[in-house]
Amino acid sequence: MTKNPYQADLDSNRANYEPLSPLTFLSRSADVYPDKTAIVHGDLTYSYREFYARARRLASAITKHGIGEGDTVSMMAPNIPSVLEAHYGVPMTGAVLNTLNTRLDAEALAFILDHAECKMLLTDREFSPLIKEALTLTKSQPIVIDIDDSLAESGELIGDMEYEAFLATGDPEFDWQGPADEWQAISLNYTSGTTGDPKGVVYHHRGAYLSAMGNAVSWSLPKHPVYLWTLPMFHCNGWCFPWTLTAVGGTHVCLRKIEASAIYSEMQRNKVDHMCGAPIILSMLINASDEDKAKAPSGVKFMVAAAPPPATVLAEMDDMGFDVTHVYGLTETYGPSVLCDWNSDWNEKSVEDRAALKARQGVRYHALADLDVMDPETMTPVPHDGATMGEVMLRGNLIMKGYLKNPKTTQASFKDGWFHSGDLGVIHEDGYLELRDRSKDIIISGGENISTIEVEGVLYKHPAVLEAAVVARPDDKWGETPCAFITLREGKTASEKEIIQFCRENMAHFKCPKTVIFEELPKTSTGKVQKFVLRERAKNI
Repeated sequence: MTKNPYQADLDSNRANYEPLSPLTFLSRSADVYPDKTAIVHGDLTYSYREFYARARRLASAITKHGIGEGDTVSMMAPNIPSVLEAHYGVPMTGAVLNTLNTRLDAEALAFILDHAECKMLLTDREFSPLIKEALTLTKSQPIVIDIDDSLAESGELIGDMEYEAFLATGDPEFDWQGPADEWQAISLNYTSGTTGDPKGVVYHHRGAYLSAMGNAVSWSLPKHPVYLWTLPMFHCNGWCFPWTLTAVGGTHVCLRKIEASAIYSEMQRNKVDHMCGAPIILSMLINASDEDKAKAPSGVKFMVAAAPPPATVLAEMDDMGFDVTHVYGLTETYGPSVLCDWNSDWNEKSVEDRAALKARQGVRYHALADLDVMDPETMTPVPHDGATMGEVMLRGNLIMKGYLKNPKTTQASFKDGWFHSGDLGVIHEDGYLELRDRSKDIIISGGENISTIEVEGVLYKHPAVLEAAVVARPDDKWGETPCAFITLREGKTASEKEIIQFCRENMAHFKCPKTVIFEELPKTSTGKVQKFVLRERAKNI
């Protein structure tokens, strides 16, 4: 056999190969734009030089506690500078960053901390009551570092040390090393638990790097954008934008509370030009006062994902002068991996037609190898007719490493060499994806996934409940909210208010039903509840 001349004596080495990692984005921006404003938080600002030094201090301080590769550092905080610092400082040590959903209850948080084997927990004082309760339920007892943010309005310090004091123990010149292997884990994100306990989705450095670059290319990000953090950084690591914005030398404008007035004020004060979020943020912007709306700079670009935004909402945003880009993804795909890549010919269409086109999920990111809709049994692609439904399948570098400590589910999700999303959709003639349903009946409310099975499990604990089924009900503000259909036990009574209060006492409030209907549940001949019937009823209530 003839020897391949392109392989002979041409091995990779330190001079020509470096494992991909988004950590390099911060060191580069600190070198190239040292005095450029990197972070804004109220009246506080950090330059890229300061951002890099603080991240290195954090890495150094963590390392002094013996935490490194294979260890987990969890974080409970809103969109504040320390979360951005942790996106660099934690993985600089080789450890894995686990940003916690601030809307979870203590029991769910305790499960995550134990499952992740958390060694250190960085926590904002506003969440001290919740974290104190969670820590009474955990087997692991992590080192707790309090974040005493100046804009926090409540809470107490419950940890071993305060964050700024902790940083002071670190070296701003810490000689951090990137991963030896780009397949090394960089972060851990938990799903909302569609069939029980949440699953830990593991990201690697390579995927995070390519996702960050994919965001920049797909969204045509310019140099030095001013980005307002209306998307929670705990969601898929803020869709990897902590790394994306840093790569292009952007300004991260932090926002503790996601409220319409605060959003518009920060937009005006900092001349914001880019934002991301779930459809609920669009609704906030639309339903704000005229006084607030007048503060918005012209032509702000907004990337939206989660529940597909209604075409009417997109049309209203268009009328208000916002440039909305619709994307689609899952926790398992580093957030957005599909976008509605805009065709300039569509600009000639009516506002209604443009909105309908923009509501489609679209085509694959540059860094995603393949996207298709298939029959999950035969793995045969569906016709591109905009009508034949199948399961959305994806594959490539934007797919997670796998589920932590869950090989069976990992293997099932990667069956036949594709990631099985569990979402149902169609492919249009032009190759654009459009979602039609969710095969797992997940409700997406305000960007949060809610398991109907979990809500039903709580409802069944009520002494008056005989049968319960939960489906999504369309909601102008939240996109979707849980709607519960309940059959009561004979001789028992309960009101809608009582059922909702019971749920609020037994689970995270955002997961609780907003509507309760008392009736006999429709079933198939085999006794299975016909949820498609209930979904139609919920739409018409």
